[in-house]
Amino acid sequence: MSKPKFAMYWAASCGGCEIAVLNIHEKILDVDANFEVVFWPVAMDAKYADVEKMKDGEITLCLWNGGIRNDENEHIAHLLRKKSKILVAFGSCACEGCIPGLANFTPIQEVIDTAFTTVSTENPDNLRPQPHYQMPEGEITIPTLYPLLRTLDQVVDVDYYMPGCPPESHQIAAVIDVVIAALQGKADLPPKGATIGAGNSTVCDECERTRNVKTIKEFKRIQLGKVDPDLCLLEQGIPCNGPATRSGCNARCPSAGAQCIGCYGPAEGVVDYGARLISAFASVIDSDDPQEIDRILDGLVDPAGQFYRFNLAGSLLRGSKQAHTSGD
Repeated sequence: MSKPKFAMYWAASCGGCEIAVLNIHEKILDVDANFEVVFWPVAMDAKYADVEKMKDGEITLCLWNGGIRNDENEHIAHLLRKKSKILVAFGSCACEGCIPGLANFTPIQEVIDTAFTTVSTENPDNLRPQPHYQMPEGEITIPTLYPLLRTLDQVVDVDYYMPGCPPESHQIAAVIDVVIAALQGKADLPPKGATIGAGNSTVCDECERTRNVKTIKEFKRIQLGKVDPDLCLLEQGIPCNGPATRSGCNARCPSAGAQCIGCYGPAEGVVDYGARLISAFASVIDSDDPQEIDRILDGLVDPAGQFYRFNLAGSLLRGSKQAHTSGD
């Protein structure tokens, strides 16, 4: 009998999820032993046409990382959904939009202008990419950017979610073990729609720092001033996103002396990540004076990035009004 088929694809993402998969070390041999890798463009020569020729549902497991930023992303999302029995939104970009999703604050033309006119790009003729261009050999096309980046489940039906930027390698290895066991009839898969490879609580519950329910008079950057190695970072005025962020990383950043920035996405039951953080941050402010509160909040140098760095596209907000209407 042939082995179950495995696929992995990246859309609007950085490739860190691919590295995380390789970082499972010898466990990658279990993937090779139990699956036939049929489509993984970053690791092997693979063509869309090969996938199109497959039967519907022929791919047993597909890990999809990256958001949907252009028409090619959307086309392949529909194709792999059709061809895959199990489709996993793999990593923060697929689950919540992640860093590429922050562009949803900006109209698409401004995004393009920034890429082609700022000091990091030499473009004396002020050229822009053309979705269609006629050459003597025929028409050349490139993907067309959408006004907003969307998460995978805003485009196709998703079976499971595996958050993280990237997911922790030990979590990936554990999920692979469960899938292999299920294929061998030794275990059951989680219910559809479940979040896998992560916890059901918050980073704060994993963090060993002491919480004294203190209040603060300022927010400050962790690089400035002395930091108590044992006390909760938020109670020291350092904007830590642990209260709203899903557990599963073993509080890796706070344990190392850095604030949580939210890469595991909203904790279980959190409807809007930014709203939950705003509430958590407000709870530690020691003032009833509106002017003083404004001064304290001014210590958050990048509120949009603080509250929606990893999940703007998946939030209730999704993007700015200007970005929403820029494709009209």
